[in-house]
Amino acid sequence: MSESITIADIYKLFEQTNAALVCSTAALEQSIERSRAEFDRSFAESRAEFTRSLAESRAEFDRSFAESRAEADRRTAEADRRMASLEKIVERTSKAVDSLTTRWGRFVEELVRPAVVRMFRDRGILITRTMERVRSPLSSGTPMEIDILGVNGMKVVAVECKSRLSKDDVDEMCDRLTKFKKAFPEYAQYTLYGAVAGIEINDGVDIYAYRKGLFVIRTSGESVEIANDDKFEPLAWE
Repeated sequence: MSESITIADIYKLFEQTNAALVCSTAALEQSIERSRAEFDRSFAESRAEFTRSLAESRAEFDRSFAESRAEADRRTAEADRRMASLEKIVERTSKAVDSLTTRWGRFVEELVRPAVVRMFRDRGILITRTMERVRSPLSSGTPMEIDILGVNGMKVVAVECKSRLSKDDVDEMCDRLTKFKKAFPEYAQYTLYGAVAGIEINDGVDIYAYRKGLFVIRTSGESVEIANDDKFEPLAWE
């Protein structure tokens, strides 16, 4: 027959269970505390490592940025220096070209001027007086310069001289001729003819000038001649 369980036995069992639970709780709290302390230590170490790594990265970035900026500044300064040097070269070249162009222009004028009387005499225009680089009076209000001006009685021939004659030169001369009598009012009652001269003449420009009613003067051996044929009828500009 089994022994009966008394209240004392049950109480004793409760005490034993409670003691075990207290021990387990204490152990759990200790484990949690240790884990928490380990977490705090690991977090602190990770944070310190992150802060150190961030500081190193920032320092490296600042150094690299400073070096890149210094290199960019150096290259910019070098580019500026080269650009300044190039601008000086361009300026000197431009001046040399302008000077050469001016000399060639003067050469063409010197070549054409002595032949003006002869050339236009053969075309029935008897030039008795030639003038070079004739500028309009300020009072006319229309600034203009003509390379060579040939005058005879009531006829005047305006000649534009170029080292290389282009279509634009022809158009510019035609524009001048339309304004000529306003720029030079003393010739308002004269019959005005126009001529263009060039050592070299771009393809088709001589025909273009011909159709515009201009005399075309070109080189021929050591002198110059009028290229227009005998059928040519010069335009009398108003």
